[in-house]
Amino acid sequence: MRAQAKAIDLAYLALVVDEPEVTAARLETNLGLPRRDVRCGNSNVPMIGVGATALALFGMADPFLGPNPRKGVHHLGLCATDPEAAARSTGVPVTGPLSKGLDGKGQISLAPEATSGVRVRFTEPLGLAPGRSDMVERIDHIGVASSDNKAARATFIDKLGCVYESQQTDSEVETISENFTSDTHQYIFHTRPSRLVGSMRVTFITVGDCELEFLQDLTTDVGADAARHDAAGDTRADRSAIARHIAARGAGLHHLALKTPDIDATLGRLGKAGYRLIDTVGRPGSRRARIGFLHPASLGGVLVHFVQREEI
Repeated sequence: MRAQAKAIDLAYLALVVDEPEVTAARLETNLGLPRRDVRCGNSNVPMIGVGATALALFGMADPFLGPNPRKGVHHLGLCATDPEAAARSTGVPVTGPLSKGLDGKGQISLAPEATSGVRVRFTEPLGLAPGRSDMVERIDHIGVASSDNKAARATFIDKLGCVYESQQTDSEVETISENFTSDTHQYIFHTRPSRLVGSMRVTFITVGDCELEFLQDLTTDVGADAARHDAAGDTRADRSAIARHIAARGAGLHHLALKTPDIDATLGRLGKAGYRLIDTVGRPGSRRARIGFLHPASLGGVLVHFVQREEI
């Protein structure tokens, strides 16, 4: 069972994609999730219901996003009946006055440099109906490339009112062995000293019916491997992805994870539907889960993976 402590509600999660209509159709048709469109300024924004929240799909040129948006997870919309009062009560600096957001609702933004690089906006509730299907139950978590998990905990728990869920450390150690076999001098086995090739601190903080997953690289003396989207990952590869993101973009929102009841069946169905897969079957992940990634090109440039796990 999920923790009983009440977390602040997540109104929506904003994604920047190549073609919002194409991505919305895929989420609606292939994943069976409900859609409702809302107005935002002069734009029509597809909203895809996922659990108790929704994915808001924006194109790269939408002025609502602000300057220089990139494809991927853009910002969080936190629920507040009075967004301005809620934002100012946190003690976190705001970046502008109250303005109209999705569906004409009032919205105000926090300064991302004060929220561990995560773009956060407070918004009036959108009144969206819950959404789920036989493939997707809800958002499992929203991945964040983090440079300081301790600071993230202080901001999101102490100031924003989110709830601590758990923390773990993921590590991968490489050990090389050598064998010397001689027809005269017998057999010698030698093991070199083990070497840490990847380690991350992973902190989960609950927001709405999902978590923020803060991923902090602990192996700063180890170079990041080259990016790959053609093979299943491991701790070393996942850590490298976070290191590259921090180097290129700084700390901030990184990926989206959807909770599924049967990851192998879900990946199999999406593969048959023409989706490009990084993982063809589930592999071990955080919180005793099995996970599987889609190629970012499958959903408009957003890195998405599926999670199958039991609630504790």
